Amino acid sequence: MRYLTFALAKGRLARTTVDLLERIGISCEEIKDKDTRKLIFTNEKEGYRFFLAKASDVPTYVEYGAADIGVVGRDTILEESRKIHEVMDLGFGKCRMCVCGHESAKELLKSNEIIRVASKYPHIAKEYFDNVKHQSVEIIKLNGSVELAPIVGLADVIVDIVETGTTLKENGLEVLETVTDLSARIIVNRVSLRIEHERISKLLTDLNKILKED
Repeated sequence: MRYLTFALAKGRLARTTVDLLERIGISCEEIKDKDTRKLIFTNEKEGYRFFLAKASDVPTYVEYGAADIGVVGRDTILEESRKIHEVMDLGFGKCRMCVCGHESAKELLKSNEIIRVASKYPHIAKEYFDNVKHQSVEIIKLNGSVELAPIVGLADVIVDIVETGTTLKENGLEVLETVTDLSARIIVNRVSLRIEHERISKLLTDLNKILKED
């Protein structure tokens, strides 16, 4: 039996996923060891293999077949735009991708003039303004606190993940538009879905049953 390999986004998402998998009988105690320096974790009995990766790399590992299955946020799936199958919404890690800024920016979002948009997610931002808003924008890629951009005049609005909105309020900003809802998703390699159809289908069925109970 070949390994069925999982790529999990590091952090809270991975921990929640491991707990969920344990509930359907797929365990891997090694991965819970916070002090371990191992990169690959295996369940030899059941034929599963796991590794932790930076969220933005998970879709890449899955697309190229280094992992059969990945668990990552939908924001990463949309931003990376890889050739993979998104097969299940796990329902945790819920938040929204939003257009945010000062209240005065609402008028700019209704106009035809070019506006500046700062974001850690330039692909998502461009897709939204090109295909949904049909508005011309200049996208500015940032890696740090994007909330700073409209405050110092670098951008008119930002496109970013919003959970509670507290940071926005504390800086005089607000949600102006919702781009899309986000949560943790399961993605599968296209070839794996065919050659490991039975095992993957059982996994998804078992997970779906657990999620419905919750």
